[in-house]
Amino acid sequence: MCVAPGDAEEFLTEDGLGFVASAVRLVVEVVSPGHENQQRDRARKRRAYAGAGIPVYVLIDDHDQRGTVTLLTSPSPDEQTYAAETRVPYGTEVEIPEGPAKGFAITEEITGPRQG
Repeated sequence: MCVAPGDAEEFLTEDGLGFVASAVRLVVEVVSPGHENQQRDRARKRRAYAGAGIPVYVLIDDHDQRGTVTLLTSPSPDEQTYAAETRVPYGTEVEIPEGPAKGFAITEEITGPRQG
């Protein structure tokens, strides 16, 4: 899931199948099962989104220990990294600090309780 501006048509890619990265303000990713998928979601997409300057990237990860939510902000596009990272176990509330979803809390109602 991503959040883009209301006038999204202006920001469609040439093929009309997606948005240019500069228009995306928030990406929320549910990490997929399988080693290759997890590497893609946790590492490759993280670098790509930071490189594109996407301000907020949220990973909801059933496959990290007993479930974690990772909130990445303050992208450094040249380094393809995020300067700020908050990682909490399922059941711990984490709030989106900026952008169009500012103040939205990812809670146990979304992730479920910490497993095990």
